[in-house]
Amino acid sequence: MPSAAAPQAAQRLTDRPRSLAHGLVELLEAQFRAGQIAPETKLPTESALMQTYGVSRTVVREALSSLQASGWVKTRHGVGSFVQAQSRTPVFALSTQQRDTLHEVIATLELRVAVESEAAALAAQRRTEPQLQALRAALVQFQAALAQGVDSAAQDYAFHLELARATHNPRFVDLLATLGVNGIPRARLSDADVPGTAQRGYLQRVQAEHESIYQAVADQDPEAARAAMRTHLVNSRERRRRALEEAAG
Repeated sequence: MPSAAAPQAAQRLTDRPRSLAHGLVELLEAQFRAGQIAPETKLPTESALMQTYGVSRTVVREALSSLQASGWVKTRHGVGSFVQAQSRTPVFALSTQQRDTLHEVIATLELRVAVESEAAALAAQRRTEPQLQALRAALVQFQAALAQGVDSAAQDYAFHLELARATHNPRFVDLLATLGVNGIPRARLSDADVPGTAQRGYLQRVQAEHESIYQAVADQDPEAARAAMRTHLVNSRERRRRALEEAAG
C-alpha cells in the first residue's frame, strides 16, 4: 500500500486566512483527480503539509476534515489519513451560491443553533482533558488573532470544530467539516462597512461567549453548555437578521 505521498510540488498558499483551508482542499482534490496521489495512499503528516503549503495546523486540520466529510479522505486513528478510491456524495452540502447571501447565513445559523447547542451539552458530558486543552488552545489563538488585528474566522471555526470532536460523535464533526470555515458568518459576508472599533467590540463579545461555553464544558455542566452555545449562536443570528431588515428597509 502506498504511504506518505508528498505533493508533486511545493505550493504555498497566499490567500487571505479565511480562504486558506478552502484553497488547500482544492489543491489536494485536484491532485487526487489527476491521480498524482493515488487511492489508498497515506497522506503526509500534518507537520509536513504545514511546511509544504506554508499554512497553520488549524488550516491543515480544517482541510482534512472537509476532505473526510466529502469522502476523499479516510482517517484511521493511530495510523494516518488515506486517499479514498473515489469521492462519495456528501449527505449534506452547501453550494457556493447558497453560502453567500444573508438569507442563507441566517438559515445556516438556525441549523447551527439546533445542532451545536446539543453538541455543547454532549461535549460537557464526554470531553477528555486533552480535548479541553484543545478548546483552550483555540481560544488562545482566537485572542491572538484579535490582538494582531487579523481575520479570526479560522480560529473561531477551530473552537467549534474542537467542541464537535469532544462529543465523541463523528456525525457532529462531519456536519461542522462540511460547513467548514464558511459556517462562520463573517467569513462569508463582508464587514467592511462596519467601523473597526465596532467590529473589534463584536469580536470581543464573541470571545467572551466562547469563554462561557468553555467554562461550562470544563465544569461538565451540560445544561449550562447548551444555554451558552444557544446564546452565542442566537446573538450572531440576530445581528444578521437586523442587517437584513435594515437592507430591506
